[in-house]
Amino acid sequence: MGLEIRNTASAQAVSWNMGRARKLLKVCIAVVAGYLLFTVIAGIAVTEGSIRLVHRPLAHRREAAAYVREHYQAELQEVSIRAADAVVLKGWYVHPRVFNGSTVLLSHGITDNREGVASYGRLFLDHGYAVLLPDTRNHGESGGEFALYGLKKADDIHQWVSWLYEYDPPQCVYGFGESLGAALVLQSLAQEPRFCAVAVEDAFSTAREMSYERVSGFLHLGGWFGRSVGMPIIASAVVYARLRYGIDLLKPSPLDAVRHSSVPVLLVHGTEDHNISPRHSHILSQAAPDHVQLWLVPAAGHTMAWAAAPKEFETRVVGWFESHQKRGVFLNTYIPNLSSTTPTIFL
Repeated sequence: MGLEIRNTASAQAVSWNMGRARKLLKVCIAVVAGYLLFTVIAGIAVTEGSIRLVHRPLAHRREAAAYVREHYQAELQEVSIRAADAVVLKGWYVHPRVFNGSTVLLSHGITDNREGVASYGRLFLDHGYAVLLPDTRNHGESGGEFALYGLKKADDIHQWVSWLYEYDPPQCVYGFGESLGAALVLQSLAQEPRFCAVAVEDAFSTAREMSYERVSGFLHLGGWFGRSVGMPIIASAVVYARLRYGIDLLKPSPLDAVRHSSVPVLLVHGTEDHNISPRHSHILSQAAPDHVQLWLVPAAGHTMAWAAAPKEFETRVVGWFESHQKRGVFLNTYIPNLSSTTPTIFL
């Protein structure tokens, strides 16, 4: 009798444990299925949020024109080019009365416009440089359905440099960019060797490396999250972008461009940048130490190097340009390619 009771209790325990195991398995399957569904939705949201951006309208055109006339005895010229895919890109060009012979092209950050780098424009104008401030594709007043992060086969910055040599040939062209603009300037080096030098602030190294951090969103969990739990979200975004738009979201690589270029690069990065980790600039500097220099700015947040160290920022950036002028001998004799891909001028 006692043995039968024990066997019955044992059978009930086994049955109960098996029931728990089944329930646990169902819960696990439901959680995994739910997460996979979430990754599909999140991947679509990431793609759409990355390439469809809100245009910030220009708000200080008159003030900028008046300032340029008063301080540099020059006009704020409204200029445009037509890119190889017929998209019209717009910007400002200023040639100061006191001109040192060279020009700086400035590239702004994501969801911003040319006004976002206007203060840097004044910095270079004060030192006698002419400045070109274009709106990036799909930003400001520039056309383009999507923000393509330099993916177009005819790079827009390359087109702007060609415009400069055709319209108002300088001795040297320098490049300056911040955040996304920094990455675009670096990426342009893959097909633009005519820069005498460039200086960029808070650039990312590759879109793939950046995706590992971006996917953690407001949690700021770092790259480990994207390489593990967040990887399905990245994969979903990549597949959706390719199928829906024919775009490779992970293709942009300032790192590859820097490796295969000989243009001198000054990397500026704030040590307290929680938007784009300083490790990206470390990666870039280590890839080409022969022509890349890194300046880490203590206590500076994202695109805040000038605010954190104003005098040193001016000295380092302007000094970097002034110390790289030897290419001007070649550039001064450059004859622009007047092929079908050369930008059209609209003044």
